[in-house]
Amino acid sequence: MTKTVAVVGAGAWGTALAHIQAEAGRDVKLWARENDIVDMINLHHENSTYLPGVKLNENITVTNSLSAVQDAAIILIVTPAQYVRATLEGLRHESLDGKPIVICSKGIEIETGMMLSKVLEETIPNAVPAVLTGPCFAREVALGLPTGVTIASKNKDVAKELAQNLGCRNLRAYVTTDNIGAQIGAAVKNVLAIACGAVYGMKLGENARAALITRGIAEMGRLAKAMGAEEKTLMGMCGFGDVMLTCSSMQSRNFSLGVMLGEGRTLEEIMAERRSVTEGVHTAKALKKLAYANAVDMPIADAVYQCLCEDLPLKEGVEQLLDRPFAKMAS
Repeated sequence: MTKTVAVVGAGAWGTALAHIQAEAGRDVKLWARENDIVDMINLHHENSTYLPGVKLNENITVTNSLSAVQDAAIILIVTPAQYVRATLEGLRHESLDGKPIVICSKGIEIETGMMLSKVLEETIPNAVPAVLTGPCFAREVALGLPTGVTIASKNKDVAKELAQNLGCRNLRAYVTTDNIGAQIGAAVKNVLAIACGAVYGMKLGENARAALITRGIAEMGRLAKAMGAEEKTLMGMCGFGDVMLTCSSMQSRNFSLGVMLGEGRTLEEIMAERRSVTEGVHTAKALKKLAYANAVDMPIADAVYQCLCEDLPLKEGVEQLLDRPFAKMAS
């Protein structure tokens, strides 16, 4: 079993992954961009900025040098989605040829509309790309609570090996060869969670939220099919499972942002108070381009985009969805 794992990105999710891998007996290197995070974890074994109150395994080695993590057997990329390309370019080295690099970030690159595994293939073409995603609140993972994830790789043997080498008793990994489907579920659910939060904040009721989730999953499936992914992938941890979690809890940064918007606060006010990235805000922009490029009708995602990026009032966004012709509706 692989013993060396590098985690690139020391936000809540990256820190939680590093901790649980170290708890499983693996040698772990954690890369953090901020010097204060490096010092905090090395000295106090806690990331009080992003994962306060969790005592971290003392065998985690923290560094701010990307070259220091290149020799790990498996590298997990856990930076915010819009920084993945720059991170991979900084990491790129011939020693990574043939090595598994696992995208754990959730989102779509805004500028190119590319899935993050495609960004990896473009920047480090000789690495072995994979994806780890699913319904994961970082704190619960770090506390050792049971969690299920999806590990995707085009090579099923690679996916199975990664599941063995990254899984542990409380982190159960299910495998698929559908990289794109796994990432579509992970990205789109963040936008859907903002919409669900707004419905909750506006007190539109549980019926409305259930309908929104159901139709949101339908949008997700249409995009997956148009991009050559398998719709059945979205019935797993990386789609339906992630939607269930993210669209119903204030622990979700995207859901909580939607709630605050629904209660009347502005996006600028909310974002100014947050150090952690709310990925759905960026993904809404990328999803607009992706839906257009693939000729896919995604009215919920489009309404979220308009409300976040074009100053459409939430009330008008809801009316826009309710006024859609019945003839276009499916079961």
